[in-house]
Amino acid sequence: MRLSPRWISLLISLSISVITVVFLQFVPGADRTMMFITGTTSFLIAYLLVYYVIDVLVFQEVNKIYHSLRELKDAEISKKSIIKSVNPLKKLKNEISHYVSKKEEEIDTLKKMETFRREFLADVSHDLKTPIFAAQGFIHTLLDGAIEDPEVSQKFLKKAAKSLDGLEVLVKDILILTQVESGDIRMHFEPLDLKEVVEEVFEQLESKAKKRDIRLYIKTKDPLLVNADRLRISQVLTNLVSNGITYGKPGGKVTVTIKGTEVKVADNGIGISEEHLPRVFERFYRVDKSRSRAVGGTGLGLAIVKHILNAHDASIDVISKLGEGTTFSFTLSKPENSL
Repeated sequence: MRLSPRWISLLISLSISVITVVFLQFVPGADRTMMFITGTTSFLIAYLLVYYVIDVLVFQEVNKIYHSLRELKDAEISKKSIIKSVNPLKKLKNEISHYVSKKEEEIDTLKKMETFRREFLADVSHDLKTPIFAAQGFIHTLLDGAIEDPEVSQKFLKKAAKSLDGLEVLVKDILILTQVESGDIRMHFEPLDLKEVVEEVFEQLESKAKKRDIRLYIKTKDPLLVNADRLRISQVLTNLVSNGITYGKPGGKVTVTIKGTEVKVADNGIGISEEHLPRVFERFYRVDKSRSRAVGGTGLGLAIVKHILNAHDASIDVISKLGEGTTFSFTLSKPENSL
């Protein structure tokens, strides 16, 4: 039986009528006719009053609140939380629970975003001002008279240029990351040979690897085509291999393994502790900030990798142990006409 205003009014009215008739049985002189009339009258009056109070003053007002609340809720959540019940109090309770739960999630998300915003502003401010202040210091020193000494001026100009080059790289990475996140950069998917792309990346990074005495290896069988944006996947591999070179041990190696559509980039470098693994793909996050800035890098490489792969409907995983090395892996899709 569904609990509706009519049923509630009926039950309450019957209860009042029965109690009234039972009470009249103990009253001297009360006959059956009196009890019938009194019972019927009390039932009708009670039914009308209770029905009016419950339906008009309670149910209808609660229904108004319920519908107002439904209008405030997200359309998708509203569809999922349709309550099949006549009782508006139950519907209202469920709707409020869903609404409060949704708002709590939104508040938690906003808090995380605010924390992330503060950290991001602090990091980007630090990374921008460091090369600017360095270049500014060298240039002011030259203006104060050091420019008269050819040897000193040449040395300071090279340092200022190096600082400005680092600033240019940082700004480019920020622009790329922003464009990828906002969708301004569209992916141009085409069949491409991963082995060929890896070999091109190795050629670009060969001199950097030699400086750190790092060997580059590729493990794969026959060429395999994947469906991807050549330029962006090249950037992904460049960032991952470069990361392996930067944090690899002298005399170590970086190996790219292609198995099917899965790609693994592994090094035997310093590794990453387990507590840092969940955050390595965050913007400007560095496991060892002092060492990272000493060897270069903007702290955006892995964030760019993650967002480019997300645009390819792919995710990236990382496995690492301190002192043993790090392995990044991701899987791309095959071309549509591929068997």
